[in-house]
Amino acid sequence: MTKTRFAPSPTGYLHIGGARTALFSWAYARQQGGQFVLRIEDTDRERSTQASVDAILDGMNWLGLDWDEGPVFQMDRLARYKEVADDLIARGLAYPCYASKDELDAMREAQRAAGQKPRYDGRWRPENAAGKTPPAGVEPVIRFRNPDHGDVSWNDLVKGVITVSNEELDDLVILRADGVPTYNFGVVIDDWDMGITQVIRGDDHVNNTPRQINLLRAMNAPVPDYAHVPMILGHDGERLSKRHGAVSVLQYDEDGYLPEALLNYLARLGWSHGDDEVFDLKQMVEWFDLGHISRSPARFDPEKLNWLNQQYLKICPAPRLGELLRPRLEKAGLNVDAGPDVAQVADLLRERGVTLNEIADAAHYFYATPTPPADLLAQHVNDESRPALVALKNALQTADWNAETIGPLIKDTATAHGLKMPKVAMPLRVLVCGTTSTPSIDAVLAVLGRERVLERLAALG
Repeated sequence: MTKTRFAPSPTGYLHIGGARTALFSWAYARQQGGQFVLRIEDTDRERSTQASVDAILDGMNWLGLDWDEGPVFQMDRLARYKEVADDLIARGLAYPCYASKDELDAMREAQRAAGQKPRYDGRWRPENAAGKTPPAGVEPVIRFRNPDHGDVSWNDLVKGVITVSNEELDDLVILRADGVPTYNFGVVIDDWDMGITQVIRGDDHVNNTPRQINLLRAMNAPVPDYAHVPMILGHDGERLSKRHGAVSVLQYDEDGYLPEALLNYLARLGWSHGDDEVFDLKQMVEWFDLGHISRSPARFDPEKLNWLNQQYLKICPAPRLGELLRPRLEKAGLNVDAGPDVAQVADLLRERGVTLNEIADAAHYFYATPTPPADLLAQHVNDESRPALVALKNALQTADWNAETIGPLIKDTATAHGLKMPKVAMPLRVLVCGTTSTPSIDAVLAVLGRERVLERLAALG
């Protein structure tokens, strides 16, 4: 059975790169009818926080990337890591190392001075440590005895065949003195125990892969397939940073993006299905394969994300759009329950913004009486327009209250006073909405309701 995993470290929020990795791993498992595991790699005890764990889980839930197993925490599995380390030691494939940090720093400095690549020199390998007395009171780390000769080769499902000489690798630490595993050791044991068949991750892990393959072979464990996804760059080709949009996934929620829009955008960052641009998760699962992941870095384009979000806002069902709009209006101090139906307002304004926040900003006049700027009033509400506006106000008191009636009424009133439609509609917008930019004014009035509209026209006398 196909089994993939997403294994973030809880040292920060879930960011764009991590979310894309999670999406690709999730989509592959779903496409293959397999399982998707969420694993929290929390062995960095100084930097791991519960707040980061919560942010990761909240981000995954907001995106709708459900998991079949987990979340599994590495710090709950320390006994298992020790068990494997003890087995490797017993078979001569790992050994205790007592070298201090200062000693290792001096070793590397001497190697650099000699023009050599800094690497552990094997000084505590059993054959080199014969006759040495371990320093008193020092708890050793455990190092893996990497093969001295030969190559490590694998067929990367994105990058193709990669081969690394074992002579380029040294004896890595697998267990720290406090019994906590290092990244490479914990990962391979977890992947083995959980039956992971495909490891889909960022290509910053390519250099870890030969070490992990050697560890798996030493443990007589199956080696999964690896797929290393190229990184995401900013629109300027530089490494993605906060100024490019490398913020928490939940910040996109805060900023008014729909999760389906962000997922659609992430899917197109380095993966494609022909020329298709707009597609939902269900469609992605049907189409997804690792063979169409690009080998080149993707570039983050905020304008493309904005365009996609706008497409999804246009098709979002009005009730859901209203519920998404409500907390944004309430956060602005507006009493939504005292105003018109928020779903109707959302439906009317859905094309007035790129984000939910922009739509919410455009909706304020539905829930709070606006105060039009004096210069705007003077420009539009004048001796020419006022008689028509007064007549319209009077007609609105008894008219059927729907856009189909209000629209012709505005037009007829303008005609009766020898004015073109905008000469009445524009000052009407200013008085009722406080702005000249609104959807069709007849639809706006219909949603606002007779009482609110007449209250705002009362100043006409």
